[in-house]
Amino acid sequence: MIRFTNDYSEGCHPSILEAMAATNTEGNPGYSTDPHSARARRLIQAAIGRPDADVHILVGGTQTNATAIAAFLRPYEAVIAATSAHICVHETGAIEATGHKCIACPAADGKLTPAAVRAAVAAHPDEHMVKPRMVYISQTTETGTLYTLAEVQALRAVCDELGLLLYLDGARLAAGLAAGGPSLPELARLCDAFYIGGTKNGALFGEALVLLNDALKPDFRYNIKQRGGMLAKGWLLGIQFETLFRDGTGAFYTSLAAHANQMALRLKAGIAALGYPFACDSVTNQQFPIFPDGVVEALAPDFGFEFSAKPDAAHTCIRLVTSWATPEASVDAFLEALRALA
Repeated sequence: MIRFTNDYSEGCHPSILEAMAATNTEGNPGYSTDPHSARARRLIQAAIGRPDADVHILVGGTQTNATAIAAFLRPYEAVIAATSAHICVHETGAIEATGHKCIACPAADGKLTPAAVRAAVAAHPDEHMVKPRMVYISQTTETGTLYTLAEVQALRAVCDELGLLLYLDGARLAAGLAAGGPSLPELARLCDAFYIGGTKNGALFGEALVLLNDALKPDFRYNIKQRGGMLAKGWLLGIQFETLFRDGTGAFYTSLAAHANQMALRLKAGIAALGYPFACDSVTNQQFPIFPDGVVEALAPDFGFEFSAKPDAAHTCIRLVTSWATPEASVDAFLEALRALA
């Protein structure tokens, strides 16, 4: 079966396996206190242009979000996010389980706006409600859309105006970088914290959380440990980001996502040429075409994909996701099968 189910169906980029094999028996201290983790942190600091940043590498996105948000907020404070945000939809109430409410705002294209943030704050005016304290955004969004630099700048301005933190979930940040979204140094200037996703961009696992706001830095390792995120074999995380950021610029890291985006746009062009619509205009590695139910049923035995929505009784929206490892031949096989059905 050819899979377009997600961007972590494959193991990892060969260079990471090679690095792990080369260091397999060298012996390292645990809990990310090893030389590989230290070098990974320095390389990320160089790539974002912030030697003062604190960098912590955790295993997965949900763990990173839950640990960070719980650490950043006081018990009565809440986080503002789009209704489609990962923390609202795909994290099994992980944020709420830490005692913090997610204030979900409608966002047709998956992107929060300053107006939505202002409305959420205005709807929580006093101590009888939770207090909005953080804005959560994803780059790219759950619908594959992209925040522009101007849009992130506008969110930064409203956060400054209303006394809010700006936190960016970067599970698919590489796809955003490759598609022309804000650069790593720009995000480091605009966000209080963000993470650089590895799991969905060529790593076996791992997300590098970057803390820019000095108020968020003290004792953060205590939070990681308390929430089960301090990996004993932490060098396995360090080696992966040491490899992904080996050039000190993030160019190699971004190049993996550039291939994923190219394969997705090839799918998009081929599907559009056959006259099929899309649920949204994604420029990154997630595409959401809408097909007649019969077409979806015919494709399912040979191609892996996820169900997204039922726009009407006769049609289904599916999600197609490409990765650093997606061969062009797999894309062409899907398009050929689709042409045959058409």
